[in-house]
Amino acid sequence: MRKIAELSDLTGRVALITGGAGHLGLAFGETLAEMGARVVVVDYYEEAVMKRVEHLRRYGQEAYGLACDLSDTAQARQVIQRAHEVAGRIDILVHSAAIAGITPLAGWKEPLERQTEEAWNAAMKINLTAAFSLVQEARPYLKASGHGSVILVSSIYGHVGPDMRLYEGTGMANPIAYGVTKAGLMQLARHFATELAPEIRVNTISPGGIWRAQPEAFVQRYEERTPLKRMATEEDFKGAIGFLASDLSAYVTGQDLVVDGGWTAW
Repeated sequence: MRKIAELSDLTGRVALITGGAGHLGLAFGETLAEMGARVVVVDYYEEAVMKRVEHLRRYGQEAYGLACDLSDTAQARQVIQRAHEVAGRIDILVHSAAIAGITPLAGWKEPLERQTEEAWNAAMKINLTAAFSLVQEARPYLKASGHGSVILVSSIYGHVGPDMRLYEGTGMANPIAYGVTKAGLMQLARHFATELAPEIRVNTISPGGIWRAQPEAFVQRYEERTPLKRMATEEDFKGAIGFLASDLSAYVTGQDLVVDGGWTAW
């Protein structure tokens, strides 16, 4: 049997991370670079992308940056081809980009009666449709890898409905399309897992709430509701991404790894 160090070694592999300039994208990029992978950072703002690339290069691996509007299907497909051109291969695809509860979007962070179809459609495009387009376009490269791994970032709100009492008086929101798209990602992963096997593994990670200086009332309510009595930090997801991206999970596909401090265990 191979040693753990061998199973977790990503030397020679290339990982593409959408939302790579974001908070979770940073944790994912650092982890995969530290494990030996070259990382392609994909995000909307070029300046943020290149800043992240410079950071990741400190881990001793080459990193590349590609700005892309994932709401544009053509751009989403093109970014796969551009990544393959600059890096020469794609072994790992992580879809972390999303319109989330804090995204400033008209008709989004509103009470249910004021949420709009335009905001709903925007979330569908980036959170869910882009995942389909990216995986479909990357399929031949992932298949050729011999270690193809797709990781879609879902959420606890793909599993359960929100307790809106957490948000009272905070100015925060939990738009309905967020949970719907995250649940959709899990089914997309299950379908891809069966259809793309055995060459490509497809799994999801479902994060719980991550501390980002939210209002004190929200944090207190959330932590009281969580068995581990704290919100997550980005570091809490390094183990999950490293496991699913590498041969540590070589016999794992079609699964969802919930990292939520026990939130969904009640």
